[in-house]
Amino acid sequence: MPADSPLARLLKSQRAWSGPSAQERQRILNTARSIAIVGASANPARASFFVGTYLVSSSDYRVYFVNPNATEILGQPAYPDLASLPEVPDIVDVFRRPADIPSVMNEAAAVGAPVVWVQLGIWNEDAARHGESLGLKVVMDRCVKVEHARFHGGLHLLGFDTGVVSARRARG
Repeated sequence: MPADSPLARLLKSQRAWSGPSAQERQRILNTARSIAIVGASANPARASFFVGTYLVSSSDYRVYFVNPNATEILGQPAYPDLASLPEVPDIVDVFRRPADIPSVMNEAAAVGAPVVWVQLGIWNEDAARHGESLGLKVVMDRCVKVEHARFHGGLHLLGFDTGVVSARRARG
């Protein structure tokens, strides 16, 4: 969406909080070794399933699925909460409703996770400020899969990995 479009101006005018810059998000993703997906789903139609599939197959992260109603997702154990994980995750990736975000911030801070990454389309400024007050780095309304692919050369205009990283237009 163009930055000067009416929708972009409206969204910007209604959003007072801003999270980490692109460089900071890249640093977060480059230094992380583990990601917990809160609100993970075994349903292939859900965004969390798609992101989990990508992270398991296309990254070196240790990926943990958090869903109290599941026992297994993508052939891996599902955990009821962050406190049940075998390690403290470097990133807590959240697929929950905006109203649920403050409790996830509390849970992440309680286990010592440094980053809470709230997925694309989810926005709760009060929760973001709350998370920051707990000492968390907060990323909101961004997709881990898209950002990872973007920073690692695997994002094509249509979202496919072309295997080519170039600023030049292909001749054909």
